[in-house]
Amino acid sequence: MFSRVVVRSSRFVASPLRLALRCQSTNALNKSQLPFTHSGEGPLAVKYTSQHEWIAAHSDGTAFLGITKYAADALGDATYIEIPEADTEVSAGDSVSSVESVKSASEVYTPLSGTVVEGNAALEESPQLINTDPLGEGWIAKIKLENPEEINTTEGLLTLEQYEQSLEHDEH
Repeated sequence: MFSRVVVRSSRFVASPLRLALRCQSTNALNKSQLPFTHSGEGPLAVKYTSQHEWIAAHSDGTAFLGITKYAADALGDATYIEIPEADTEVSAGDSVSSVESVKSASEVYTPLSGTVVEGNAALEESPQLINTDPLGEGWIAKIKLENPEEINTTEGLLTLEQYEQSLEHDEH
């Protein structure tokens, strides 16, 4: 289900339609949880992969990685989450975690290089957080990015709008 992906950024002025989509999307970052509140101003960028991972990068070079609501729903009830160890160096495309559920097991890959600062220990005790709040309390890894600018220059990462459009395309 999850595979290696790369990032591309596009600067644009948000239209009312895009803002409405962002506010209504179940794949948008939970603004009351750590992946959003890590820095006072929120993340500089939140990107998605075609394999249903998300990454939120903050101004201090810290990023949070997880899976989307779409992926969590597709996996079903999570039974075990492999948490990455702190100080593990990861390269773009590396597996950083695996999610096991009643339906299947899937690897989670990082789209950017860096060093794992911490894994979300709350998932060890409560793997169901990945189902109830995959874009908030269910984050998987906190990573210090090797090159934070890559979130805006690496080909293949999607904006929320692009990700939502890809889901609509897949459903047809």
